[in-house]
Amino acid sequence: MGEKIKKYLLWKNISSLPYFRGFLRAVEGQFYQNLTLDSPILDVGIGDGHFNSVTFKSAVDVGIDPFFSSIRESNKIGGSRLGICGAGDKLPFADNYFKSGFSNSVLEHIENLPPVLKEINRVLNPGAMFIISVPNDNFSKNLSVARALKSLKLSRAADAYQKFFNCISRHFHPDPHEKWVERINSAGFEIMESWRYFSKRSLQILEWGHLFGVPSWISKKLFSRWVLFPKWWNLGMLYEWLLPYWSADQKCEDGAYSFFVCRKR
Repeated sequence: MGEKIKKYLLWKNISSLPYFRGFLRAVEGQFYQNLTLDSPILDVGIGDGHFNSVTFKSAVDVGIDPFFSSIRESNKIGGSRLGICGAGDKLPFADNYFKSGFSNSVLEHIENLPPVLKEINRVLNPGAMFIISVPNDNFSKNLSVARALKSLKLSRAADAYQKFFNCISRHFHPDPHEKWVERINSAGFEIMESWRYFSKRSLQILEWGHLFGVPSWISKKLFSRWVLFPKWWNLGMLYEWLLPYWSADQKCEDGAYSFFVCRKR
């Protein structure tokens, strides 16, 4: 991946999202640059379509999300050629319809996963690539406040904080990497490659960003934009601060997230 594309991913994400969320999406987006997804492509959990509009050169074929407001936003920015409001366990497509697909930081938000993974498998071609990114148990373990509390022998407070942060992150499944491997294999996928990413330092940026990202939340509520002034004079110092952390954040054993390159058996 060229240096120009790398810098574009980081800048485009932090200039249009809360910086902590943009930082994570930029890390994830770079992984897709070396993967080839064959059309038609399915995006399970497209959300507002922002990730797709930044990460890919052209719109994916179909995006599905349970929230109509998200699909409406995605359609506005061209997150997919076809946006469908619906549930992942009831996909309105024939068997073996899609040649590839992905679900980026979505599956952890779904409480009952087996029917969704089974349905995704059904609509993919045999041998089709499917990409998954999800948090693993290092997400909870590496939270800086929880680690500080445990160092002070305040284990109950640390556990409560971990539960609280997963709650505000809407995580049902911050599960061990190995649990995700088992879950994916059981759904009829073969894992061709996987790795952990997002180091302790990167997670700390994400964690504290929830507090320092309050101005972005206010801007979104008042002006329908996460970043009111997406200009270098406003974000240049932030960009320069994040760049070395982002450039270094590739595969790491203590990574808080897991990335899986799978294919349907």
